[in-house]
Amino acid sequence: MTSKIRMTKGSRNVFRDLGFSAVEAEEALAKSELISAIAATIAHRKLTQIEASKLCRTDQPTLSKVLRGRMESVTIDKLTAWLTALGRNVEIRVRPGMAKGPGHLMVNTPRAN
Repeated sequence: MTSKIRMTKGSRNVFRDLGFSAVEAEEALAKSELISAIAATIAHRKLTQIEASKLCRTDQPTLSKVLRGRMESVTIDKLTAWLTALGRNVEIRVRPGMAKGPGHLMVNTPRAN
């Protein structure tokens, strides 16, 4: 006996699929990509969270919470400042949108070197 599995095609944004508004979903996705770049940079540089938090001028518990996905307490500005403090370049591009309504926030973070 085989049962059919119902599948729904998702968007390119997991936060939108979870029911966030378009604006909230774009911000959450951008934050998660920045946080992923922070984590990769810390790992690549073989830094402890204490060492990284000192470079980022924050405390270790805050950095730890953010690295575990608690992104409500941190802004995109703060995340980009942390990446810069960790030696990364951050580039923000603005392009025309394709349709009326909310645009799309895209973060391009090359691999840590």
